Order: sequence, then C-alpha cells, then structure tokens
Amino acid sequence: MAMTPFSDDDDQGLMNEINMTPLVDVMLVLLIIFLVTIPAMQHAVRIDLPHASSQPEAVKPAHVDVAVQADGSVLWDGQPVGDDDLRTRIAQAALASPQPELHLRADRKVPYERVAAVMSAAQSGGLTKLGFVTNPQPRQ
Repeated sequence: MAMTPFSDDDDQGLMNEINMTPLVDVMLVLLIIFLVTIPAMQHAVRIDLPHASSQPEAVKPAHVDVAVQADGSVLWDGQPVGDDDLRTRIAQAALASPQPELHLRADRKVPYERVAAVMSAAQSGGLTKLGFVTNPQPRQ
C-alpha cells in the first residue's frame, strides 16, 4: 500500500462525508460582521430643521377643448371657429399664466392632415401642452 496520490487503490481515496467546518466558520464570521455593522447603520444625526408655513399651491391650469369634426370644421370649447380665429385664440391662450392645456378631440373619420394642421397651429401659437382625448372601446 503506497501512500501516493496516483495509487490504484480507489477505496482509500473516497470521502463519503461533507466537511461542514468551513461552512460553519464562514457563517460565524458573517454573523459577527452583521452584528457589528447593524448598530452603525442605525446611527442618525439629529438636526433641528426649520418649519415652513407656506401651503402648496393647488391651482390647476385651465384646459381648452378643441374638437375637429368629420367634415373638418373646428370647435373651440363647443363654438365653431375658422382657421384665422383659431390661431388668434391659440395665441391669446398661450399668453395666459399658467398656460392652459389644449385637449384635442378628433373624429375618427377626419383626415389626419386636418388634425396635423390644428396641432401645427397650436405649436406655432406657443401652446406647449397638448393632450389627445379619445373614447375608450366598449367592453365585450
């Protein structure tokens, strides 16, 4: 029986048990590290902060409803307007503070070019907030 690592005797080289000592050592070291670091993480510096007496401003900007009907006509808050009048009203709305949001409703049968023209007029008039209003699909 030679004690060399390349021995032909396979029975002596087998190990049937897992050595748990290194695992337990690592777990104990981690436990000690966590026990030392947790109190340091909960340490907080107490600061006497100033108190503010102002209230948050709850002013919501107004919105303007612009609808483009199937025949291409434009409604401003339910009233029909022409292209020149639309540009004038957009310019007046852009000067308001806070600036209103433009809610654009377009009929599904209106050509996209007409909707794009209204959007272009809003952008060139100075309105920066534009929202599309749609109807949800009915549940089936």
